[in-house]
Amino acid sequence: MDQVLKRIQDLFSGFSVEDEAKIVKALNIVTQAKVHAAPAGFNFRPYGQDVAAVLMAVHIDLEAILAALLSDSRVAAIFSLAEIKAEFGAAVATLVEDVLWLNKVNIYSLEMANQPNQSEILRRMLLAMTHDVRAVLIKLAFRIQRLRNLSVEAPEIQRFIAQETLDIYAPLANRLGINQFKWELEDLAFRYLDPENYFTIAKALAEKRIQREAAIETFLQKFRQKLTEVDIPAKVYGRPKHIYSIFCKMRRKQLGINDLYDLLAVRAIVDTTSTCYTVLGIAHSCWQYIPKEFDDYIANPKENGYQSLHTVVVDEQGNRIEVQIRTRAMHEFAELGVAAHWRYKEGRKYNAATEKNIASLRQLLEDRENGDNLIENFRTELFSDRVFVLTPAGKLIDLIKGATPLDFAYAIHTDIGHGCRGAKVNGQIKPLTYKLRSGEQVEIIVVKNGQPNHNWLDPNLGYLKTPRAIGKVKSWYKQQKLAENINAGKQLLDKEIRRLGLKHIETADLLKHFKMLNVEQLYEALGRGDVNNRQLAAALKIPELEPLPVKLVAAQASPKSLVTVAGIDNVVTTLASCCIPVTGEDIVGFISHKRGIVIHRRDCENIQQLPTEQQAQVLPAEWSANQLSRHTVPIVIHAFNAQNLLSDVSQLLAAARVHISEANLKTHDDLSAILNLSILVQNTEQLSLVLARINQLPNILEVKRKV
Repeated sequence: MDQVLKRIQDLFSGFSVEDEAKIVKALNIVTQAKVHAAPAGFNFRPYGQDVAAVLMAVHIDLEAILAALLSDSRVAAIFSLAEIKAEFGAAVATLVEDVLWLNKVNIYSLEMANQPNQSEILRRMLLAMTHDVRAVLIKLAFRIQRLRNLSVEAPEIQRFIAQETLDIYAPLANRLGINQFKWELEDLAFRYLDPENYFTIAKALAEKRIQREAAIETFLQKFRQKLTEVDIPAKVYGRPKHIYSIFCKMRRKQLGINDLYDLLAVRAIVDTTSTCYTVLGIAHSCWQYIPKEFDDYIANPKENGYQSLHTVVVDEQGNRIEVQIRTRAMHEFAELGVAAHWRYKEGRKYNAATEKNIASLRQLLEDRENGDNLIENFRTELFSDRVFVLTPAGKLIDLIKGATPLDFAYAIHTDIGHGCRGAKVNGQIKPLTYKLRSGEQVEIIVVKNGQPNHNWLDPNLGYLKTPRAIGKVKSWYKQQKLAENINAGKQLLDKEIRRLGLKHIETADLLKHFKMLNVEQLYEALGRGDVNNRQLAAALKIPELEPLPVKLVAAQASPKSLVTVAGIDNVVTTLASCCIPVTGEDIVGFISHKRGIVIHRRDCENIQQLPTEQQAQVLPAEWSANQLSRHTVPIVIHAFNAQNLLSDVSQLLAAARVHISEANLKTHDDLSAILNLSILVQNTEQLSLVLARINQLPNILEVKRKV
């Protein structure tokens, strides 16, 4: 009875008379709930006032105390959430709702002990599913109470609860900076998971407990006295070591308990950095120190920014005592800032949103009187941009908010995504566009050898949200397109060879000409249109460019040439099909074997790559003055939507008095299109103007001259 009264008295500590009245009201409800609870054998559920008393150790606020009392599962039978909201406010009701949910979560399984990623996802899910992060703190207090009474439960339950505590709840307490909770959770869990080592260490500590406490007290008295003599204000206190942390260090360093340096630990907090080194000097002058155990994390901070001086000294009785020295700012940074102790211990990546919420909660716990504004920070989820859903086997999947069953399918496996044709969410059929919510269980209905639907890539239809799933679908279509392009390219090459009447070609020469690595790459470029028919024909005719000592012959009874070659105006010329020069472009003439003088653009790739012995066949050329000529120029237009594309382009060209000599429209499954045109233009100026106007049409992705 005295213990019960002590716990109730603890609840009133630091609260006003008005607040005490609210606590008494909540206690009366809990008392009524106990009376109404059916006595069905042993009942191991913690009582609300026991949990609230645990929270008093971390100076929690009134709302959390009331929520802890009313989160007793027995209360729900006599007092609804609506009544709690009416009597104690919306914040308390929300906290109670969250804690009741947290107490019912049964996702954890012992297999997660060997799956750190699954444990991490579950921890994030617990934070994401609560509206107020203080609910997690109350849940930790419930778990402490459960562990304190765990000895009366069955061994298999003991092991399950203990392992879940080490995997899920102790790391959460560590992240929140609630060391009192972390240490007790770890020690109690360790007691049931490894009782032999637990009691061995406990016994060793107990045998020397009085000696250890006396050694620390003697050391602290002398240390404080020395600091006072030199007028250094400092907060100096003993830092206890706990059984589970001792065990972890023994295992990590492969040492016995008597070989550990820091079973006795002291921390000194001072005002300035220079004072840290002054205090270090005093410690080293008063006691012998162990050089290899000295670490200067002020001059050389840890990667996460942690700063402190660590040293180990030996007192007059031969006890080794670890001393940590840091400034108040360093201490605050280690507890609240980027170098928070939980990240240093766990090696987790920095997350600014998480840090902000955790730092605010810690500040609220340390300064309850000035924490009113901070409470508002906890009204939103820590991981509001994530959803956490379950497979039928109980595996947790972490997805972005807005993710669908189809995203879930691709997160499991690419083939499951491709073959997905339906989904059950919590046992009910849902559309593939359904937005998943945290805690839901998803089962995918799959067909064999399934293929994705192109509609899945339409953002307006809402099938996919995650970049990974979208990338998988795009990759599948790219592979399909690749096979189609290779086949089409092979057919195009065969057709061109037959058209030119060639009996044999050297594939190696083609690859060299187009700077490609293999035949498949050439086929793909042909099928995709990167290499057009004229470029291919020109490449196949390259052997014609052989040295031939011919003279410039004036054309007999032929119209005046469009081009002047080497100053001669009336010369037999043809325009090169590889670069299709247009009036106004810089040109040269090449003496060919069968076609007379072939006019190329000066920057034509075939001209640029001529062997040295053939360069003598290149002659200067220029367009004849006052010639009104038209040139056939191929252009390619890429559009978002094929609808009205050919009509719009045709009307624009007609208005510009540009004639279309050839047109080829190719549409895709997603309604995008490629329009290949051959147009007649007078010069480069007209061509540039036409391309600019086409580019201004709706749905146009790109328009360019094909070369």
